[in-house]
Amino acid sequence: MNKYVLANPLSVLLDKPKEEFTRDDLLKIIEMKELERITFHYTALDGKLKELKIPLPSRRDAEIILTEGERVDGSSLFKGMVDPGISDLYIVPIYKSAFINPFDSGSLDFVCRYLSRDGYLAPFTPDNILLKAYELFKKDTGMEILALGELEFYLFWNYNTPLYMMPPQGGYQASSPWYKAGKVLSEILKNITQITSAVKYVHSEVGFIKCIESGYEEINGKTGEQCEVELLPTPIDETADNIVLAKWLIRNIAFQNGMLATFAPKLEDGYAGNGMHVHVRITKDGKNALVDSSGVLTETAKRLIGGLCHYANTLTAFGNTVTSSYMRLVPDQEAPTKVCWSDSNRSVLIRVPLGWAAVHNLAKVVNPESAFTPFEHENMQTIELRTPDGSANAHLLLAGITMAADWGLTNDRALQIANELYVKGNITDNPELLKKLPSLSKTCYESAEMLNSKRNHYERENVFLPSVIDYIIDMLKSQNDKDLHKKLADLFGRNKTKEIKYLLHKDLHKH
Repeated sequence: MNKYVLANPLSVLLDKPKEEFTRDDLLKIIEMKELERITFHYTALDGKLKELKIPLPSRRDAEIILTEGERVDGSSLFKGMVDPGISDLYIVPIYKSAFINPFDSGSLDFVCRYLSRDGYLAPFTPDNILLKAYELFKKDTGMEILALGELEFYLFWNYNTPLYMMPPQGGYQASSPWYKAGKVLSEILKNITQITSAVKYVHSEVGFIKCIESGYEEINGKTGEQCEVELLPTPIDETADNIVLAKWLIRNIAFQNGMLATFAPKLEDGYAGNGMHVHVRITKDGKNALVDSSGVLTETAKRLIGGLCHYANTLTAFGNTVTSSYMRLVPDQEAPTKVCWSDSNRSVLIRVPLGWAAVHNLAKVVNPESAFTPFEHENMQTIELRTPDGSANAHLLLAGITMAADWGLTNDRALQIANELYVKGNITDNPELLKKLPSLSKTCYESAEMLNSKRNHYERENVFLPSVIDYIIDMLKSQNDKDLHKKLADLFGRNKTKEIKYLLHKDLHKH
């Protein structure tokens, strides 16, 4: 039995991994913990977690709801995609997702999947689109994809002390007393870990805004500290659910502590924005397929990189969905502006992070006096996509990444693309190189146009339905930023400052 404090409490109670949970196990939990209700969670078109609370007056009621799920109004959850005349959808619980709600101790909660009236996965919902993309990838390649998200966000609240003020842009992995949100971040770490078992670490991030000026009361006059929660790699369909759950937990924990959490891509000119970088790992028969035993990138890794580069200008349609997304993607802010890749380089679109393939058991170097038994573990190498931010629709973004990976691993052109777009050093220091590299989209409008022109990348094999692509295009164009840069260039002084702040703050809680 796992006796570690942050182990999944239900796995500890049942003495089995969550992947083996059965209906009888869940009934046992309900009765042992004397739970009053079940809460179903499911992600709607707006990217946010929804919920339905169901009372449990008897064992039979619990058995029925765990067996058959419930019914919801699809026309409200997926406006514009579901005909109100035939709008009912089933929501059915995923047993391995079960958790005790940390904000409602009498509830056993689940993540659900949507099923249509014929009893099959509804083809237009973002979670099922991701499942379709992943099944296609596995069929085409015989491999698996794992992914993780880096969730950056600001916590805003009324500071009550002038002591130990953090310097601007000086918050990276800061500790107390300069970093004031440490206890809240520890609470976030505990809850996400116990529910998902998928947190790598948390820390303070670069950004610190002493007193933000805004037309939005939620943040006006408040102090903001930037944080990061980095998840662990999980199968890519689980990763999207973990991201949505993590954001739900972060917002609720912030609220309970009198704070506001926002994942908005950019909040203040000249200050660090909130990214949501995605790391991808491809495995074959359970082994990392990205590097060989000496740490050299494999052909599979380069094909993955080529696929991501090929899809880059359309992936922003799912990962950068508001105007402020493109005000984050500017030079010298550790955010990409060009389509290229490199090793351990934060100025590029795709980074190959420092891994452990070529070095092992490093603790013996700094603990030479200690008796040391080598410890074997899986290779941890990933490939990092650095464009996405907190406005991303997690399920659609990861579905798009999966389609890009599938294209890369099944098209020889991907190797050529990867070889052509490899760079060394900080690309912003090389003006001639910058001219040669393809540019990323600069507005939501450009991303929408690019998606429309390459929609066949996503609609192949009926993974993304045309109605979903149409919805994303319309959503992006509703940001009305086609002439954004010209509009801002024509403004001066306070008028320009006011407009920039409006654009930065109008989407505090997108997705």
